[in-house]
Amino acid sequence: MRTSEFDSSSEEEDAGDEQLTPFHISWLPLSMVECSQFLGICALPGCKYKDTRRSLERDVEELQNQGVQEVFIFCTRGELNKYRVPSLLEVYRQRGFAVHHTPFPDGDAPELEQCCQILDELQVSLQNNRRTVIHCYGGLGRSGLIAACLLLQLSLTMTANKAIEILREHRGGGAIQTVKQYNFLHEFREKYTTFQESVAVSAERSVSR
Repeated sequence: MRTSEFDSSSEEEDAGDEQLTPFHISWLPLSMVECSQFLGICALPGCKYKDTRRSLERDVEELQNQGVQEVFIFCTRGELNKYRVPSLLEVYRQRGFAVHHTPFPDGDAPELEQCCQILDELQVSLQNNRRTVIHCYGGLGRSGLIAACLLLQLSLTMTANKAIEILREHRGGGAIQTVKQYNFLHEFREKYTTFQESVAVSAERSVSR
């Protein structure tokens, strides 16, 4: 399959602008956690599933128009096929975005180590003043969870409930969708601290050998 083109078969079905599902990027201000950047959250560009009809080309152009440089994708390859954007990652790269593909299942939470990897890469992007967007399928559950974990990581005074409140204010009431995601967020800080300590201990052991 040639990845130099958008999925023409699905693009041809777009009968007109008025029939396309709107594509919106929510920009979460990180000023409340002492960061001057904004974190973008959006739904899956180009998605065609049930009542959702988006144009991949137009959605990617919108990301470019808003100055996006880094994209974090939490959808699995299977989901990209299901939602009819199998070439999304390749299209991103061709358009000059830095691509971070760290998938985990819809409605689920990542493994703690994977979550820490995502947060570390996010922080590097933000510290380098790179305009950054994260997305899953709807931009609510997995994306909301990662954004809320970032708030907790950046501010010791932030609480899980406050992070959820902020996400729902900026992204909508559906942010943080499942009990598993809710519990992961409430346990995140304690587990994150334990994980960081274990990493430090293992690093010390390897140095002392």
